[in-house]
Amino acid sequence: MQCIVVHPVVKRARSVDARPPEVKLAECVRLAQAIDLTVAEAFLVGVSALRPSHYIGGGALEVIHERMETAEAGLLIMDCALSPLQQRNLERDLKVKVLDRTGLILDIFGARAQTHEGKLQVEMAALTFQRSRLVRSWTHLERQRGGFGFLGGPGESQLEIDRRLIETRLRRLKKDLDKIKQNRSLQRSHRPYPLVALMGYTNVGKSTLFNRLVGGDVLVKDMPFATLDPTLRLLTLPSGLRVILSDTVGFISDLPTALIAAFRATLDDVKSADIIVHVHDASSPWHGDETRDVNGVLTDLGVQNIPMIDAWNKADALAGGNQAFFPTGSHPVMVSAQTGDGVPQLLKTLDALLLEKRERVDVLCPLTNPAHRAWLHEHGAQTTEVTTETGWHITTFIAPENLSQAFSGVS
Repeated sequence: MQCIVVHPVVKRARSVDARPPEVKLAECVRLAQAIDLTVAEAFLVGVSALRPSHYIGGGALEVIHERMETAEAGLLIMDCALSPLQQRNLERDLKVKVLDRTGLILDIFGARAQTHEGKLQVEMAALTFQRSRLVRSWTHLERQRGGFGFLGGPGESQLEIDRRLIETRLRRLKKDLDKIKQNRSLQRSHRPYPLVALMGYTNVGKSTLFNRLVGGDVLVKDMPFATLDPTLRLLTLPSGLRVILSDTVGFISDLPTALIAAFRATLDDVKSADIIVHVHDASSPWHGDETRDVNGVLTDLGVQNIPMIDAWNKADALAGGNQAFFPTGSHPVMVSAQTGDGVPQLLKTLDALLLEKRERVDVLCPLTNPAHRAWLHEHGAQTTEVTTETGWHITTFIAPENLSQAFSGVS
């Protein structure tokens, strides 16, 4: 589908975000291209004051109308949050489909969700967003693609469903997601190994780093939200300690609140992580703003008091080498997921932080109890062993919650 992307620049608007409008416009273009939309044109429009009816003024509206006709585009993407009234008025006056930033991101998630849980979460976010937009009717468009109706035409069930049916479906989805949340909580309580969660802004290389660490095959693409459903793999650290490594969905500026709420069941795993690895793009000139966006989501989730490693990725893309960049944050490490540089240091830092939480134990395990010896090797770290006539003398580092098991079965 041919589309035009517009980023409104509100004059005199105060913001701590240092990213210029051109950068935000380019990011929105990448979002549109992530779901195979053809961007015919992308440009900025000035807004002296927000209009309750259309968000933009009449002059900007005329410019957009002319360019839409010239490009013969059937979709306008407004890189901002539109109210239902503003979206309806823009569609009526321009006679094209209009999508705001929230709707665009939701449609990307709808197209990318693969697991049953992911589909439930995206549907809940989409219905929550659409609940306030039931006044629309886009009967002048033909159906173009699947998803949740944001880019669809006649026949899309979300366009015909009334508020009562949406509320009924939302209650059902919430009930199903609550069950998933309970199951996840139960699984976490029986988790055999520490959890390390990779987090960061979208497209900073989390999945590439994940594959580098565990030798996995997670989808890696140079596009926003290439990874949506979380992936878990077992990783053995240099000390011998095993951890569960989680590759989570990336974040972005102005991430829809409905989406964060719907994905809370999945993101709760981050709250229970033993260590968070915050992956940054060291080559991005706007990494400070991207970091603030991610930290804002972590605050919304209530993530606190969890040890964090700041992994500054794409060191190979820095001009002049690593000396051109001075990493900051908690336990900063320079890495290149592409070449593997710095990965040993990252693993060493992970090891050190996890060992800080563990206690050293010295156990004499009888030769008649090989199962317990195997348990100590599996759950311990930096394990050493000496075999004598009386048994195996094992020294290892054990997590506090496993101390009782470390000594069970020892005569």
